[in-house]
Amino acid sequence: MQDQVRQQEIDTATAPAPALKGVKVLDLTQFEAGPSCTEVLAWLGADVVKVEEPTRGEPGRWGMTDRSDADSHYFIYYNLNKRSVTCNLKSEEGKALLRRMIEKADVLIENMAPGTFARLGFDWPRLHAINPRLIFAQVKGFAPESPQANYLSFDMIAQAMGGTMGVNGHPGQPPVRPGPTIGDTGTGMLCAIGILTALYQRMATGRGQHIQIAMRDAMLNYCRTPMSR
Repeated sequence: MQDQVRQQEIDTATAPAPALKGVKVLDLTQFEAGPSCTEVLAWLGADVVKVEEPTRGEPGRWGMTDRSDADSHYFIYYNLNKRSVTCNLKSEEGKALLRRMIEKADVLIENMAPGTFARLGFDWPRLHAINPRLIFAQVKGFAPESPQANYLSFDMIAQAMGGTMGVNGHPGQPPVRPGPTIGDTGTGMLCAIGILTALYQRMATGRGQHIQIAMRDAMLNYCRTPMSR
């Protein structure tokens, strides 16, 4: 038994570092589509810092539970391996704090209501000026050029408008919503792929880039096979 423990210690000591060790991620997301993305980055070794408003934290903490003395299971499921800091982005002090964090970050991701982050003074040109190496990722319901660009979206809306419900169920029967929340987590996985690609490309260019992913577009991507029939 002692030999097994000793061997495990040796294996741990000689194991390669996590793939994203040293990558700093600022997570300004809530609920599921954004947090599922940053959780993957955290699992891969990134230092993910969740930036939350100071009174109650992000809504996933308290909006999905009937207890007032603990975070919801929903929140815990999508925020493993992360650190957290509170920051009041409605105050100049809070904005200054975020700017200082941006200066040292590799990635910033947000999924606020369309236009909110820009109105706070953090659009892509401003972020790029603060830190030219920053990768800025945004998760929204609809693409910027879409007629619904300013609409909010959640999993069920994305699945309905992206075709996921329409390709489930039986012919002649109403559409069926799949059990898994792929409108959220499926979008989050595609966003993570985009961020990883941008990190790789930055090794050659030395510069960050702006990534935008729409939940409806992500669902259309997952529905290509049934829609081709």
